[in-house]
Amino acid sequence: MERILNYVNGELIEPVSGKYLQNYEPATGQIYGEIPDSDSKDVELAISGAEAAKDSWANTSRQERSDILIKLANIIESRMDEFVIAESRDNGKPEKLARAVDIPRAVSNLKFFASAILHTESQFHEMDDIAINYTKRQAIGVVGCISPWNLPLYLFTWKIAPALATGNCVIAKPSEITPFTAYLLSKAAIEAGLPKGVLNIIHGLGAKVGAAITAAPKIKAISFTGGTATGKAIAEVAAPMFKKLSLELGGKNPNIIFNDCDFETTLNTAVHSSFANQGQICLCGSRIFVQNGIYEKFKKAFVEKVSKLKVGDPKQSDSNLGAIVSKDHLEKIKYYINLAQEEGGKILTGGQSPQINGRCKDGYFMRPTIIEGLSYDCRTNQEEIFGPVVTIMPFETEEEVLKYANSTGYGLASTVWTNNIHTAQNMAEHIDAGIIWINCWLVRDLRTPFGGMKASGVGREGGNEALRFFTEPKNVCIKL
Repeated sequence: MERILNYVNGELIEPVSGKYLQNYEPATGQIYGEIPDSDSKDVELAISGAEAAKDSWANTSRQERSDILIKLANIIESRMDEFVIAESRDNGKPEKLARAVDIPRAVSNLKFFASAILHTESQFHEMDDIAINYTKRQAIGVVGCISPWNLPLYLFTWKIAPALATGNCVIAKPSEITPFTAYLLSKAAIEAGLPKGVLNIIHGLGAKVGAAITAAPKIKAISFTGGTATGKAIAEVAAPMFKKLSLELGGKNPNIIFNDCDFETTLNTAVHSSFANQGQICLCGSRIFVQNGIYEKFKKAFVEKVSKLKVGDPKQSDSNLGAIVSKDHLEKIKYYINLAQEEGGKILTGGQSPQINGRCKDGYFMRPTIIEGLSYDCRTNQEEIFGPVVTIMPFETEEEVLKYANSTGYGLASTVWTNNIHTAQNMAEHIDAGIIWINCWLVRDLRTPFGGMKASGVGREGGNEALRFFTEPKNVCIKL
């Protein structure tokens, strides 16, 4: 039984209440650890440390801040095996996925923003013979970062790296479902020499810790990634307090496939983009629209490939899909599969939990599922499932598929497959989404803005967008 601790003012400490929550391993369904059941008192303690450190950290040179973040990244990289095993055990994803994507990307996040802070520019405006203006960007002070369970360390560092790089002190909350790599990060931060109070990591429930971070007057900005309903609740509290808000929320992303696509590349990528991380990525394409000319051919090939994917122990190298993150989330996925059938959908493959023997016999698993025969505007096609479930349906014209694609309340990402540049440009112009991938999926340049439209969020993350979010602009005008 492993017990993790909060990271407050440079030290690993128990929660003020002395209470703990149970931490489950999704692949086995068994309790393997305890996490702090923190509350507002723990958040207040962290804020006190951050307030004491904020001026010193903001005045620390960019080069020194950069050096510390690089050292932190190198420590994680040197302990790759430890972080990979912890991420897989906590989340249920295959170890090979954590090794190939999650932990390397966390390292990249820290290194990217450590470098980016050394290359920022100031705006300068000259008024002819009257005055000059220049714009300074200064750290906000104390900020809150709340991250989700699907890509635990990956998205945790995606938030805290730019916040720390720009000179802010951070009160961070990882998901209570997947807290362990954040705990390992706490240890690495101590070793890297991060000053006391600069980064504070508070574990616990969203209703206690997340709510306290959101409502705390001394926390001046909130960066949140998670469900749309939670994002709305955060906005209702934070907006009247005039806090800066960055909300990266849900998605119901269309994968649009035209007759003239590169068939094999499209097919292989569609399998990956539908079921990577058990479909528990906000960017997964959960609605597949295929033009009539290749619909039957694509459907047959897609079902054949997906039906051969192995669902199994995350520790086994031949497992394509691991476990669903929690029992509650597995039940949610099952609910939507039943709903799809009630709405007239036909399951082409999947739809059930597999029987897995050995240590994973009580784990939370679901076969990758493809559903046909649903209307574009049914609940299954409108609501976020966030699991290994996709729908597939045909279309004839660009106008028709744009209607389908834009019918949901979400607008995070979209993938378009075509060799016609005019079709690609028309789709990119008219799809309501913050990210449009043409003939690819999940190709990410960390300099580009990341975020969605409509119920998929407010604001953008990544590159200069993140550096601007975590700073306040101050214009200085000097009369000549």
